[in-house]
Amino acid sequence: MAKRALKLASLAAAASGIYLYGNKFLDPNDFGVVRVGRAIATTAVITCDYLTSLRNVPYGSEEYDFLKSQVHLRSAERLRELCCANRGTFIKVGQHLGALDYLLPEEYTRTLKVLHSQAPQSTRQEIEQVIREDLGKEVLLLIVKQIFPDFEFMWLVEEAKKNLPLELDFLNEGRNAEKVAQMLKKFDFLKVPRIYWELSTRRVLLMEFMEGGQVNDKAYMEKNGIDVNEISRNLGKLYSEMIFVNGFVHCDPHPGNVLVKKCPDSGKAYIILLDHGLYQVLSESFRMDYCRLWQALIKADMKRVQKYSRRLGAGDLYPLFACMLTARSWESVNRGIDQSPLSASEDVEIRSNAAAYLPQITQLLNNVPRQMLLLLKTNDLLRGIESALHTRASASSFLNMSRCCIRAVSTYQRSKSHSLYRRVHISLTEALSLWQIDLYELFLWLKGSCLGNWVIAFLSRMHHST
Repeated sequence: MAKRALKLASLAAAASGIYLYGNKFLDPNDFGVVRVGRAIATTAVITCDYLTSLRNVPYGSEEYDFLKSQVHLRSAERLRELCCANRGTFIKVGQHLGALDYLLPEEYTRTLKVLHSQAPQSTRQEIEQVIREDLGKEVLLLIVKQIFPDFEFMWLVEEAKKNLPLELDFLNEGRNAEKVAQMLKKFDFLKVPRIYWELSTRRVLLMEFMEGGQVNDKAYMEKNGIDVNEISRNLGKLYSEMIFVNGFVHCDPHPGNVLVKKCPDSGKAYIILLDHGLYQVLSESFRMDYCRLWQALIKADMKRVQKYSRRLGAGDLYPLFACMLTARSWESVNRGIDQSPLSASEDVEIRSNAAAYLPQITQLLNNVPRQMLLLLKTNDLLRGIESALHTRASASSFLNMSRCCIRAVSTYQRSKSHSLYRRVHISLTEALSLWQIDLYELFLWLKGSCLGNWVIAFLSRMHHST
């Protein structure tokens, strides 16, 4: 009887397999178990490659560094192939990893960058299947959680549930595009594609065609006479305004979604913002705490850094939280992130600590508000762009952030005050603070200019002569 049942089960399985294989809408690769199995197999192969290739090679030797680079490259190529095969959220993760120039080995970022502009295309049936799979991963992750108690990424399920339907609602994307274009209309360097509503539906979005080079393509900018520092400053202005002042944030600024182009007639360089499906709306209380945290980070006010980090859910991990936000070492955070540029040794320290503190990072990501997760992703992508352009840790970016934080906090305080005297006092304090920033920015400009160097040299000679 048991043998008969086994034969029937085998026959049924074979028949089901033949049916699924022959059905044009069902492919074995569409099943989550196949995608997860492929991911597990890829992880195993990568792990084995690292263990066997570097086993008998002296650590720190030239041979070790060469072999490690080769393993990095092979592993990155396997990850890219996995992302292209599994598609869906794997592509999103691959795009994010490809932008982390400041954190991951160059072999990984160079290999995964192809996903920013050459991601595999999907049919409608594949897209619908990805939605079903991604929203059905909760059961799978619960099982994995039981097998591996340290697995703490359940927040991924919650975010996927919330964000995927919004990203695939093209009318929502069109509304976001128009909203951000209106919100940031004062920035004449920003271009957002126009939406043709009469030809758009929830599943079809027709917009103005715009082209340019990717925002992390330094060679393209140099070839076309685009000032890399100006682009970096302007991108920082856009995101400071979105995050601190408006609380409406484009959360997918990977290089394939942010283009740059120089107008041949005016010679002006523009930033083109694409893909408006994923935005984060920040609550007022969260936005104020985040503003005050960044003000404390810029001023190196450790008491307030601790206070507002805790209010944002970091708890005792507030030093790690500060380092994650700034992409700087704890020593630099204490000294002042605007006081010194990122050094090569600090860069190595950050990369090493990212791996060493992975359990704590995982715990932190589970504790912070859900609003913070997309902001951290956005920060990572922006840092990656700055790293590719070699414009990280510029004083001007912190000054622009300071301006936006001051304006945001002052606007909030005025809205809560019922006293005319108090509102006037807030406005005067705001104007004084902004004026101080302008004065400091002028000082930095003079210090770096030929005129400034001449004045400093002249004053120095005058001092010595007396």
